Amino acid sequence: MSKYDIDERPGARAELLCFLVATAAASHSLTQEWRVDHVVKSCRIWLTRNAVVMHWLERVQLGQLALKVARRDLRDAGITVRQSDVQALFTGEMGLNHASTVVQRMMVVCKELL
Repeated sequence: MSKYDIDERPGARAELLCFLVATAAASHSLTQEWRVDHVVKSCRIWLTRNAVVMHWLERVQLGQLALKVARRDLRDAGITVRQSDVQALFTGEMGLNHASTVVQRMMVVCKELL
């Protein structure tokens, strides 16, 4: 399977950011910690699953942005992720559940930032 640069796939950067924000928010909801390692691993998983490559520095910057969004910007947008919301954020294959209104609102925030 050939891999594509993230910018060759329209919307991929916003999709990845939203996935990382959802991962960070879900992880925090469950552990009460902001886990950088979860964001890093989730980024690698998403890139592999979507056959996309991204420069390591861009991955670091996007991961930092995801943590910032999860910590502050979601709250400012009126989005809270409770333990009861976590399962609804993701599909059975651990992709974003685009039917979730929380994910839809997260995506709006992410697209505005990019």
